[in-house]
Parts: sequence; C-alpha cells; structure tokens
Amino acid sequence: MTHSYNVAILGATGAVGSELVQLLEERDFPIKTLKLLASSRSAGKQISFKGKAIAIESVTAESFDGIDIVLASAGGSISKEWAATIVKAGALMIDNSSAFRMDNAVPLIVPEVNPEAAKTHQGIIANPNCTTILMSVALWPLQQIQPIRRIVVATYQSASGAGAAAMAEVKQQAQAILNGEKPPTKSFPYPLAFNLFPHNTPINDQGYCEEEMKMVNETRKIFGAPNLRISATCIRVPVLRAHSEAVNLEFEQPFPVAEAREAIQAAAGVQLVEDWNANYFPMPIDASGENDVLVGRIRQDISHPMGLELWLCGDQIRKGAALNAVQIAELVVAKSWLKTPATV
Repeated sequence: MTHSYNVAILGATGAVGSELVQLLEERDFPIKTLKLLASSRSAGKQISFKGKAIAIESVTAESFDGIDIVLASAGGSISKEWAATIVKAGALMIDNSSAFRMDNAVPLIVPEVNPEAAKTHQGIIANPNCTTILMSVALWPLQQIQPIRRIVVATYQSASGAGAAAMAEVKQQAQAILNGEKPPTKSFPYPLAFNLFPHNTPINDQGYCEEEMKMVNETRKIFGAPNLRISATCIRVPVLRAHSEAVNLEFEQPFPVAEAREAIQAAAGVQLVEDWNANYFPMPIDASGENDVLVGRIRQDISHPMGLELWLCGDQIRKGAALNAVQIAELVVAKSWLKTPATV
C-alpha cells in the first residue's frame, strides 16, 4: 500500500504558495491531509485542492502537530520563527527562503544535481535561490563531463521573483505610463515597466548585491565546488514571469559545442531550444508555466578557446521555487529519507 503524507504549506496565499498547491495536485503527490497556513488576515479564505475547498488557517504552535512535510514559502523571518517548532513536531521543513541555505547543517538541494545530499538532513532542507536553481540544472550536465573553472553570468529577472504583488504592479505601471500618469512603486524602488535596473538587494563592500552573492555561494555549495570562480550581475527586467540568464563558461580544456548540445539534450529538467535559421532561442514567454529550463544559443566563446556561451530561461515560480520544493518532497518520500537518522 502506498504511503500518504500530512502536508502543510506555510505561506499558502503567496505566488509560490499558490503554485505549490497547484503542483501537489498536478503531480498527484500522495497527500493524506493538506493544511494551508498563512497570516491571520488570510485566515478563513478558501483554496481549491482536488475539487475540495480548504480553509486557510493562521499559524500557531499547534499547526504542525501530526504533519510530515512543511513546504515553507513565507519569507526568511517566518521560516526562522517557526523552524524549531516544525522540527520539534517531527516534520521535515522544505524551506524556500534564504534563511538556512548556507547553514552547514542544512542540505541545499536541486534534485537533478545533488539528490544524495538530502538524506543528511536534520529536519530542514533548503530550496536554493531561483536564479541558482535554473543555472544549476542547465550547467550540471556540462560540469559532469568537464569541471567548470569559471562562470560569468548576467541575469534578467522577472517581476515574479518579488511575488504576486510585484507582478500586478508592473501591469499597473505600464498602464499608468501609457496614460501619461506617474507609475506606482510599492514592490520595487523604481518603475520596472519600460525600464530595468540592478537587483534591489543590499550591496556589499565589493560592490556585489545580495542576489548576486546568493548565486556565487549557493552554486558552490550545490556543486560541492567551494573554490569555483563565479561572478554574477543580476538585473530586474519588465517581464512578468520567468527569468533569463546569459552564461559564459570557462573550462580546463576546449568543450566542443556539439558535445555540450548532446549533454543538454540528454539531461533531466532541461530542454534544448535552438533554431538558428529562425534566430529562435529560449524566451521567458515560452518558459512561463513550463517545468523544464529552456537552454539554447550554445556557442564557442570567440574570445577564449576554453570558453562556451549559452542562454537559458526558466519559470521562476515553478522550477525556480515551487517545483523544486515539490521535487525535494518527492525525492525524500521515494527514498524513505523523510525522517532524520535520529528519529527513524
């Protein structure tokens, strides 16, 4: 008999939380009960799951009693606030925030890349940053053939990365600008419609923002390559959903383009999208709603004999967040890694 699990979503009303509900149904995750948790202002609202209406509940200390898996997507401060309670209740917390990603005791998992690391969890597994996940899935097939020496990446990040309110705001901004009015700026410090700007996270002494350093540090941890040289430039662009990345890679030896294409085509979680005659390559509009990361425009770097260039697009809310979390849940139940070694 197939096991079923008591699952809770912490932050069920946000963009990622809503996607988690949809994916659990879409992928037919073996759920016994589903509990939807959010702030008190959302309590009582209902969300449909498999044809039934489930009422949203406020989070309390008793919310996690009897729960097997908590999919947390309510922000770092909320995750930190409830993590100890969740683990003490015997549940596994799969956390979508940055709260525990660089904690040495917490595995940081992309199932296509480092699934085995998940079994070492002590009650918490971290979901990486969206841009890190998308890049990791695309580069891992190449990393397995020939270790990457250096990554230089520029991201083109959609409004979805800042949540549902930010996506709505970009639409409002576009309408306001077209009407000759001043655009509203609540989710972002500047208008994003018809504009772009560097990612609005704090900047360190070296001039790199927090988002860029997430890509550096998280990729090293996921790849198990602490000395991998990475430089990132993260940019917000006026796209509603799905992030894009231009990636320049350096290897120890030349990496034939044909071999790279074959590796991408054979890998899980990625699709090769290239029509050179039509100049058709991955686009956010095509990646939106898709589970796979779209990769294309793979070419030799003409400035470096050991260099490759590629372009990728991926749905930030799906593979960049909710899907990766659900895949982690699928992994731990399939491998019977749900409980920590001390509680098995």
